[in-house]
Amino acid sequence: MSPRDEEGRLWAHQLQLTITDLVVEIHDTHHPITSWLYYEEQKPAAKRRTHDFWRYRVPKFLGYFERVLQKNGGQYLIGRRLTYVDLSIFQIIEGLRYGFPKRMKRFEKKIPGLVALHDRVAQRPRIKAYLASERRIPFSQWGIYRYFNELDA
Repeated sequence: MSPRDEEGRLWAHQLQLTITDLVVEIHDTHHPITSWLYYEEQKPAAKRRTHDFWRYRVPKFLGYFERVLQKNGGQYLIGRRLTYVDLSIFQIIEGLRYGFPKRMKRFEKKIPGLVALHDRVAQRPRIKAYLASERRIPFSQWGIYRYFNELDA
């Protein structure tokens, strides 16, 4: 699930580090001041952070990955085979759909390639079986992706 050549592996690593930056930003929508405070103790800041996240950060990050996907031919982010980077983007889409269902539904129109990649990954036989199994840990209010109605305007 990783490119075989060194250039491809380095590119995959660079993309994965960018995904890691996005995950931090997702987390910070509900903990914008500090992770030591509960969400309820920083609601006004969380609302502001989430507004800016969807206005500036999501278009920047997901727009970037949409362009990378298109430059690579539209099937996968790197090369002609599925990599761990594609799986990570799958999880980003899944998590944003859980945490921000209304916002994500509107935004998905801007990233049709990533949505199609997500759907292709979900249909892979072993992924599909895992998603339907009891082994998959569901999203909850204790993970990176959390749902707060007031943040999903």
